[in-house]
Amino acid sequence: MNTLLQILLMGPTGENQNPLMSFLPLILIILVFYLFMIRPQMKRQKELRNFRESLSKGDKIITTGGIHGKILSVSDGYIVIETEGETKLRIDKSAVLKEAADLEKK
Repeated sequence: MNTLLQILLMGPTGENQNPLMSFLPLILIILVFYLFMIRPQMKRQKELRNFRESLSKGDKIITTGGIHGKILSVSDGYIVIETEGETKLRIDKSAVLKEAADLEKK
């Protein structure tokens, strides 16, 4: 089985072989890797960045640490949230993971 795979991957041999055909498997692997791994990750990062930029006072959020809270104020690099028990926390914007309303929908 292993030798059959090696023969299939080697392709045609000889002096008249097209150089593009020797790089075609590598190009296809890179294309598949981009389409199924890199592109979806970039899309998720863009959506998260847009979400963090659109945060406003009164939104209910969940941080990466699992803290649920309501936004009291928004600054450039951080936000102030109020948790249960009227505790105020100042957290970095990059620590905001999702909106709490998303969980209620599910």
